[in-house]
Amino acid sequence: MSLLAHANKQPGGTGEEPPDTGAARPSAEDRHRLTAPQGLAALSLDAMASVAYGPESIVLVLAAAGAYGLGFTLPVTFAIAALLAVLVASYRQVIAAFPDGGGSYAVAKRHLGRRTSLVTAASLVLDYVLNVAVSVTAGVAALTSAFPSLYADRLWICLAVLALVTGVNLRGIVESAKWFMVPTAVFVGSILTMIVAGLLRDAPASTEAAAGHASVLAGNATSVGVLLLLKAFAAGCSALTGVEAVANAVPAFRAPAQRRAQRTEVALGALLGVMLIGLAVLIGRFHLQPVEGVTVLAQLADASLGHNWAFYVVQFATVVLLALAANTSFGGLPVLMALLARDNYLPHVFGLKADRQVHRHGVLALAAVSALLLVFSGGDVNTLVPLFAIGVFVGFTICQVGMVRHWRQERSPGWRGKALLNGFGAVLTGVSAVVVTATKFEEGAWLIVLALPLMVLVFEAVHRSYGRIGERLGLGRVPEAPRRCHSVVVVPVSSLSRLTSKALTAAVSLGDEVIAVTAVQPDAEGARAAESLRRDWELWNPGVDLVELPAATRALGRPIVAYVHELTDRHPDNRVTVLIPEVEPAHVWQRLLQNQRGAVVAHAVRRDTDAAICRLRFRIGAEPTARRTGTRR
Repeated sequence: MSLLAHANKQPGGTGEEPPDTGAARPSAEDRHRLTAPQGLAALSLDAMASVAYGPESIVLVLAAAGAYGLGFTLPVTFAIAALLAVLVASYRQVIAAFPDGGGSYAVAKRHLGRRTSLVTAASLVLDYVLNVAVSVTAGVAALTSAFPSLYADRLWICLAVLALVTGVNLRGIVESAKWFMVPTAVFVGSILTMIVAGLLRDAPASTEAAAGHASVLAGNATSVGVLLLLKAFAAGCSALTGVEAVANAVPAFRAPAQRRAQRTEVALGALLGVMLIGLAVLIGRFHLQPVEGVTVLAQLADASLGHNWAFYVVQFATVVLLALAANTSFGGLPVLMALLARDNYLPHVFGLKADRQVHRHGVLALAAVSALLLVFSGGDVNTLVPLFAIGVFVGFTICQVGMVRHWRQERSPGWRGKALLNGFGAVLTGVSAVVVTATKFEEGAWLIVLALPLMVLVFEAVHRSYGRIGERLGLGRVPEAPRRCHSVVVVPVSSLSRLTSKALTAAVSLGDEVIAVTAVQPDAEGARAAESLRRDWELWNPGVDLVELPAATRALGRPIVAYVHELTDRHPDNRVTVLIPEVEPAHVWQRLLQNQRGAVVAHAVRRDTDAAICRLRFRIGAEPTARRTGTRR
């Protein structure tokens, strides 16, 4: 897309929902977009996988108050489920009001101003990138717990999993959904089965998983106060990461995109809420205590299903889904980056789409940064977890505040109740953001606090650069009428060949005046080569003058740059074009045989002059093939 198109295109949408096409066959473009079940598989893995560590985070905090503190697991989970319901209701409205995607970023931009929207965008970018690293390392950590011999190679396993998820997403978001629907279904099915089986039991079926492991209950238990409950609530809210991904990626759904995205959001919220509450009920039912080296989910599977094949199915499904939960970021972040590029806050290349509706550059950028994080952490999940979830709470809070302003401005029927709901959600998520940041500050959260303003500054710098470019190009203003200029085409040559003939033929078709130039090297060999070319040129007599340019050094570009400057100084109104003939080999490996003269000259001319550059590719394999085909006919 051109710079003009990017500058004039406005974010957001009309909010009008397209008609439901029912069972009509999807168009060619829609085949590369998501249905609601596919959206659940492609965009909910982060949220679904969070049930593996969300309840455990609550239990570990409440364990400081001993067995009595663990009794508050269910009330805290109910509070998180209530917040989840608020967020799902809010993001359904965000999807309807902002069908172009962007979620919190789009809400903040319209209702809270440009700077606030950039803070939201920065927080979402950080959350998505960290989600990839945390998900991959958590999945691999679960794998190495089952197979300790793999622990030394955990970094390479992390990078391999990242490469797998990246490769699948480069084939399209629908392709990734197809790959991940089965693991998602197995995980959700196993968790729900475990919950139902546990509710039907009066006592644990087995405690073998926790046998021989030390309890982490505090010996000198603290009292259960407001601060401890807030800390447990904030820790458990890590289970809410990923809820915003559907609203960020609305354009990835098939028409009617809004309706499908809303259904996906509701389904995600319902499944996540049922699993969180069900696991909390089982924790209280079996009086589970956290132990070292065994996850809470593993203990629940052991207690509900017994220490048998079903137990290992749950563990294996958890490992796979944790590793693949990074897919949520690959579905949401490239769309967000495309919106930022459209608004001139990121390079426009992130707004380009491949044939399968893939924001390829966004996918590759996310993979590259995530790989750096994995290398930095050495594949250790504990290094990354303190940085996780802060960004998403910031985005949640800003989104809720923005939706309150949305309802106040719109004043649709029932707007007061909706605004009150969003305001309550903003208070809860805001408190969570403050508590999580404060409790995790010394463990690495200070990096996020520092990174947010730095990213905003980067966005602003990119925006200013595009503003200066737009000003120089006169975007938004009516340009002067085009006029014809005398066109001079300069063709660098070094010998006579079919390539030289093709280049001059193209040049005389493009310009009013054609000049062939050759650089003469300052040695005897260069003089002999120039004399030979001059003699051959006179015998050939193509009707184009050959100008010899003395080269003080062996640099190829400088003599041509100096000659272009001479032409423009002599006739400022002339339009100078440098046509560079190059050979296009029949096979890719043959490019290694080329001398790269054309690239050197093009770089010098582009850097030091205002001349237009035309690189003429002569395909040496195409014409003989065509001739043979014509003979067979």
